[in-house]
Amino acid sequence: MESTLLLRAACAVLFITGCVSGCNRGLYESVIDQYCLAKFKFDMEAVDQRLWCSWLDTTEVYEGLTNCTYQVSLRMDCFWPDQIVDHFFVRIHQIYFHDCPLTGRLIHDPPFSVLAPLIGVQILVTLLVTSLVVWRSKHTEGLL
Repeated sequence: MESTLLLRAACAVLFITGCVSGCNRGLYESVIDQYCLAKFKFDMEAVDQRLWCSWLDTTEVYEGLTNCTYQVSLRMDCFWPDQIVDHFFVRIHQIYFHDCPLTGRLIHDPPFSVLAPLIGVQILVTLLVTSLVVWRSKHTEGLL
């Protein structure tokens, strides 16, 4: 409730003063902290803490946080993303996702059942082209 009032007050100040040149970075950071972070905390409390590392279970909440920071930046005439948003998300990750393992997010080789045919086809094509060049060169020697 209080964070909603802060956002409304910040927006009202911007509309009353008319055209604002630039971004009030202090107010921008404060609104993101008070409004977006409060909503994110509330939404994350609804998710079981054991599921915080599950992207499927937290993606909607995380997208909501991202959208919140974007909407605040639009209304406050600030760039997005910027250094403030970067630091904000680093703090979020340090608080909520610091214990999450990197497995599942790391790039892995494809399974052998996919990798073997891809490699095998390349080897066979190379051997076929080589044998075709050798065969063709032997048959054209007498014609030149």
